[in-house]
Amino acid sequence: MTNQLLATLKNRRSQYQLGKPLSAPPDEVTSLIQEAIRLSPSSFNSQSSRAVILYGEQHEKLWKITTDNLRRIVPAEAFDATRDKITSFAEGSGTVLFYEDIEVVKGLQEQFALYAENFPVWSEQSSGMAQLAVWTALADADIGASLQHYNPLIDDDVAEEWDIPASWKLRAQMPFGTPLGKAPEKSFMDDAARFKVFG
Repeated sequence: MTNQLLATLKNRRSQYQLGKPLSAPPDEVTSLIQEAIRLSPSSFNSQSSRAVILYGEQHEKLWKITTDNLRRIVPAEAFDATRDKITSFAEGSGTVLFYEDIEVVKGLQEQFALYAENFPVWSEQSSGMAQLAVWTALADADIGASLQHYNPLIDDDVAEEWDIPASWKLRAQMPFGTPLGKAPEKSFMDDAARFKVFG
């Protein structure tokens, strides 16, 4: 049995070496990202996921903010490797900042008190599905990406720079661009250790 979704998922890999040219104009890439998030599932159709999409100088500014924050906490003898890694993200075309709107989560907790403790968990699951949807859609358009987590270290500076609403909680950063080089083969653990099938 063949399945186009699985073939596309197989193509989704962590691409750390990125170039600036894209396979499509930025407005088309933006539409692709927005549609991927729009179509992602969320608990009670809450649509709690939010995104900030940065290109060009704004994208590079994000990674300068990240570098400046890391410089304050990474030991000097280890900083060169850290700086090189961040520079590889900045050399891409853009970055998606993934957020969850906590006001939406709180509203659901108040409306459905019986499930209150579950809504923050479901919000994280919604965010993860949005991230995978965007990552897979980018891969299908021959755009490389990786998923990074420099939150909460950069949260305040990013919120100030791009006037992010206070209720938006930063969950991940996805630098993207033209993939330079081939990602290494992905290995998988033995199915017997991972799956149980009955019936």
